[in-house]
Amino acid sequence: MARPIRGSQTHAQLHPFFVGLGGALLMAALFTDYMYTSNSLSQWANFSVWLITGGLVLALIGTIFLVVDVALGRAGPIRWLDFGLIVAAAILSLVNVFVHTRDAWTSVVPTGITLSTIVTILLLAAGLRGWCVTIVKTVGRGERE
Repeated sequence: MARPIRGSQTHAQLHPFFVGLGGALLMAALFTDYMYTSNSLSQWANFSVWLITGGLVLALIGTIFLVVDVALGRAGPIRWLDFGLIVAAAILSLVNVFVHTRDAWTSVVPTGITLSTIVTILLLAAGLRGWCVTIVKTVGRGERE
């Protein structure tokens, strides 16, 4: 049977994939907001709403999987900076989706694109740190899972 490299094994966590995917959708909303301000085609504003909504749904799924990771013992302690960045981005995105439900130009300029920019900055910081809000647990040679 194959042995882990260097005698340690990492537990695969479920939540980082969904957090990263949702973050990518939320950051893409900045691009569609910019496109709307550039050419005023209302479909770009619709794309923004869809992207933000999809990102929030994936954030909810990521939250559910975070709870599963903690319940199954796959996750270590919470990294509070990463958790705070992602929670702040989710709350601002929730506000942003309500802002984007306004009519046409006022849904994006200036509040919508400003919120999308702030969310993108927060998520870029979280992405650079790995999209994982917990410390990954490892099991050494003498330890059991």
